[in-house]
Amino acid sequence: MTRTIIAIACAALVSLALSLKIGSAIAADEPVAKSETLRSPESFADIQEPAERSVAMFNEMGKVLTHPRCVACHPKGDTPLQGMSLQAHQPPVVRGVGGMGAAGMRCSTCHGEENVAFDTAEGSIPGHPGWRLAPASMAWEGKSLAQICEQLKDPERSHMTLEELQKHNAEDGLVGWGWHPGEGRIPVPGTQAIFGELTQAWIDTGAVCPEG
Repeated sequence: MTRTIIAIACAALVSLALSLKIGSAIAADEPVAKSETLRSPESFADIQEPAERSVAMFNEMGKVLTHPRCVACHPKGDTPLQGMSLQAHQPPVVRGVGGMGAAGMRCSTCHGEENVAFDTAEGSIPGHPGWRLAPASMAWEGKSLAQICEQLKDPERSHMTLEELQKHNAEDGLVGWGWHPGEGRIPVPGTQAIFGELTQAWIDTGAVCPEG
């Protein structure tokens, strides 16, 4: 009974957002160019200087890191973002404890363990086990790629060693959601496997950050 009530409440919230035309990000992304590709580490082999090659590969990783699919869950405030234009989440929600929402309005109230396509409209409600915001110390919204790089390398902010970061990028399911975001959403470039390979190659060449 409780799950039924929650499902009805979520459906009502989405319906209201769509009817008010404030929830376009829930239904479908804004029209944009087709998602970019992601180059493999091997494609940077002609760059002889390791530090220069390291920067080039991190810039390639930046296609994923700065993509709206990822930035939406790394906001500078306590409100998640939506859509390719990164508007505020509708209905209004907050970070709460552990990035999982406030008491009585957890992320899991509407976000289940998998994407759920709408029955009567294009689009879907995104979902994944443990749906949540990234730690506030890992806010990427409004940051340059160089600043994001420094965050990732700082274990006090990223809460990970470089080895753990590589595994996170290559294997974490919530990271992987970005490549499978559900109907009506543009995925991040490439594949998670290539992203993981780029991360390892970047580390192996000194984990050098770009300037800026």
